[in-house]
Amino acid sequence: MNSPTKADLLAQMARIQLMERGKLSPHTIHDRAAPAAPHFKLQCWEQGRNLTRHIRAEQVPLVEEALAGHAQFQALVEQYAQMVIAQTREQLAAVGAKKKPGPRPNSSWHRRRKSKP
Repeated sequence: MNSPTKADLLAQMARIQLMERGKLSPHTIHDRAAPAAPHFKLQCWEQGRNLTRHIRAEQVPLVEEALAGHAQFQALVEQYAQMVIAQTREQLAAVGAKKKPGPRPNSSWHRRRKSKP
């Protein structure tokens, strides 16, 4: 199978419609006497802080799809970065490549050995 091109990866990224960062976890509220409808919390790091948002049960499928979209996006970004890094390294190798030294030309001037006193 052919590996995707940079344009293919960018097109795949553009097709992702829903994205959300974080982790979705079930959450129980201990203060209530009667069991309530299931609750969930979405936690993520933003601006150096752990933010928690409460998610209703009917929102869970949409949030899960958005989390999967973000995971797919991150994987595509990593592939794209690896392609660009590989191309950059190829260009750097071509520019900085040293020519192998060939045989030295014969010089008409030869060094004389110092005579021993």
